[in-house]
Amino acid sequence: MTTLLRACALGLGLLLIAIPVAAAADRTITLTLGVGSELLLERPFKTVLIGNPEIVDVQNRSDRSVLLEPLNSGTTNLVFIDERGMVITNLTVLVRSARAV
Repeated sequence: MTTLLRACALGLGLLLIAIPVAAAADRTITLTLGVGSELLLERPFKTVLIGNPEIVDVQNRSDRSVLLEPLNSGTTNLVFIDERGMVITNLTVLVRSARAV
């Protein structure tokens, strides 16, 4: 019985964490290879998780801004987490190659 109760509590906790992540997942940033971009957040963050670090590099500028440096064409996500371990935002980053003129 205790195991079942713990499993239910864990499932509920994961569901509550996933709701804000899913709500923020529809934000997409498009970058071009060779062109960095500064990203400003509404709230301070402590940690950035990069889905695929071969696509984009993230350099902290302050507790609310980062420099995004595209490395290779592709798609990845960035998850910004605050000091309490709560997800601030989850962004999709699409990196495209520069078009030849």
